[in-house]
Amino acid sequence: MRIPISIKLIVITVILLIGVTIPVSMETSKLTSGKLVEFQQDNNLALAMSKARELNQLFNNLKDKVSLNGRLLQSWKETNPSDLNYQKEFESNFNLDSALVGIEVFKYESSGEISIGSSYKKPFDTRIAEYRKRSPLDRSEVKEGNFVILNSSIERWDPIITIALPLIKINKTITHYVVADIDLSLIQKTMSDNGLNLFFMTDKDGIVMGHRDETLATKKQNFSGNEIVRLAIQSQMASGMKYLPENGSQKAMYAAYAKTTFGPIVFSQVEEEQILVVTKELKNNIIQIVGYFLSVALFLVFVFSMTLTSPLETLTGLIHLVSKGNFDVNASQQVKSLFKDEVKELATAFDSMTEGLKERDKVKNLFNKFHGSSVTEDLMKKDVSIGGQTKEVIVFFSDIRGFTAFSEKRKPEEVVSMLNEYFAVMVKIINANGGIVDKFIGDAIMAVWGVPKSTKKDANNAVKACLEMRRALADLNEKRMSRKEPPIQIGMGLHAGTAISGTIGSDERMEYTIIGNTVNTGSRIESSTKAFGSDLLVSDTVLEKVGDSFLTEYAGSAEVKGRSEPLKLHKVRGFKKADGEYEIVVTPYSDYEAEAADKVKIAS
Repeated sequence: MRIPISIKLIVITVILLIGVTIPVSMETSKLTSGKLVEFQQDNNLALAMSKARELNQLFNNLKDKVSLNGRLLQSWKETNPSDLNYQKEFESNFNLDSALVGIEVFKYESSGEISIGSSYKKPFDTRIAEYRKRSPLDRSEVKEGNFVILNSSIERWDPIITIALPLIKINKTITHYVVADIDLSLIQKTMSDNGLNLFFMTDKDGIVMGHRDETLATKKQNFSGNEIVRLAIQSQMASGMKYLPENGSQKAMYAAYAKTTFGPIVFSQVEEEQILVVTKELKNNIIQIVGYFLSVALFLVFVFSMTLTSPLETLTGLIHLVSKGNFDVNASQQVKSLFKDEVKELATAFDSMTEGLKERDKVKNLFNKFHGSSVTEDLMKKDVSIGGQTKEVIVFFSDIRGFTAFSEKRKPEEVVSMLNEYFAVMVKIINANGGIVDKFIGDAIMAVWGVPKSTKKDANNAVKACLEMRRALADLNEKRMSRKEPPIQIGMGLHAGTAISGTIGSDERMEYTIIGNTVNTGSRIESSTKAFGSDLLVSDTVLEKVGDSFLTEYAGSAEVKGRSEPLKLHKVRGFKKADGEYEIVVTPYSDYEAEAADKVKIAS
C-alpha cells in the first residue's frame, strides 16, 4: 500500500493542532503578555546599564590613551624639545592609534594658559580652529580636575568628540591639561541595534553623541525635550525607566536610561508593538510543547517518522558520497522503505541523476586536461559554438634554450621524458596562479591570464608565476645535475593587451584559444630574452598594471614586428613583501651572457 509522505504529515499535524493548539492558546494568552512586558521592561533597563558599563570602559581606555600621548607630547615639546627619541616615541604612539585624530597640551601660567604642543591628523589639522569655534570647551571644568567630553562634530565634516582632562598636578595644583579629538565612530559602534532595542547616547545636557542614525550625532541634535531624556537629566538616580505612551508620530514604547561615570547618558528604547509580536511568537511556541494530547502526538510522530528518517538518512549519506566525487552508489538497493512511496521514487531518480553526473564528470576531467578547469566550466555552462570576444589579457610565452641541439643528441624517449618533467612543474605553477595553459608548441608554453574570467590581480599573478617558475627551474636543475643530466635554461616573456578569446575552427574541429597582436607581441618579447641576457622580460603594459609590486629594472627597447615604435622591456628581479621590502629572486639561470637573437633588433 502506497501512503504518500504528505498524508503522514497531515495526520500528525491535524492531531497536534486540534488536540494542543486550540485549548492551550486560550489558557496561555492571558498569562504570557503581562509576564513578557514585565521581563522586557527589566531587560531594557539591564541593557541600558550594560551599555553604560561598556562605554565607561571605553572612556577609561580613551582617558588612558589621551593621558599617555599627552605626557609624551609634553615631554618632547617642553622638557626635551631637541631629543629626537622623545619625538619618535610620541609620533609612533600617536600615529598607531587610529581613533586619536588630534591632541594638544596646555600649560597654566600666571598670565593665562598657553599651548606647548599639538599634533593633528589630516584633515583635522586645517579644520581644528573651526571645530573649537563651534564647540567651545569648558576649560574651567578641567581646571577643577574634571573629565570633560563633548560632541564637536560639524555637519558634512568628519564627526568627532573632544575630551579634556588634567595632565600634571603639582602640590595639588593642576599645571597642565590635555585636549584630544576622537573619531566619533567609536561611539557609533556601541550604538548599534541589539535585537528589539534602540540605543542612543546624549551628553548631560541632552545633546546626541551617538545614535543608530549617525546624522543625528553629527548635527548634535538636542533630545532634551524627549520624556526619558528629560527624566534622566533631572533625576539624581543613576538609572531609571519609564513607559512612554503613543504621542503623535511616536509609537508607544518602554524606555530606560543609565548614566556613565563620565557624564554621558545611555538610553535604551523598545516599541510596545514589538513586544506584542514577541508575545504572539511565545504563545505559538508554548502551544507546540504543551497540551493534553501531546504524549499521543509525540508517539505518532515517532512511529511515522521511522518510515521517513531511516531511508532519508541513508539517502543523505549517499548524497555526501556523490558530492565528494564517488558516483558508484546504488540508492535503489540501499534505501529501505516499508512502503512504495515518494522515498523509493526519489531513490530511483537519484540513481538516474548519479549516472548522468558520472558521465558529465568523465567529460569534464577530459576537458580539464586539454583546456584547464576554468575554460572547461565556461564551455560546459553554454552551447559550444564558433565565436569570440575581445578581452584584456596577460599573455605568457616560454621557450627552452638550445632545445633543438639537445633533442638532436638524445633519443626521442629522453626528449619526451625531459619535456614531461619540465612541463609538469611549470604547468602546476601556472594553474596555481590562476593562469591557463593555451597550448604547447614543441618545447614552448603559451599561457594566458584574463580568460574566460578576468580579475584585478591577473597581471600580478602572471609575474608572480614567472618568479615561481624561475625558482622551480633552479630546483629542477639541481635534480637533473644530480642525475648527470644537463641543466635547462629558459626564456619567458609577458605582455598585456587586448586579444580575441573564444572558439575557432569548424563545426567538426574546434579549439578554444586567443588570437591577436597581443599574442604575437608576447611571443616576440620571449624571443628577445636571448638578446638581453635575461630569462624574463615584461613589457610596459604589464608594468603599468603591477605598479611597484615587483622589483624591476629597465632592460632596453626592441624593435618588434607589428609595432611602429620600439617596445620597452624590463627585467624582474624580485617582489614586494608584506612589510614593504623587496625580496630578490635571482638564480644561476636567470641571467646569462647576451647574444644575438633571430628576429630581434635592439633599439638604440
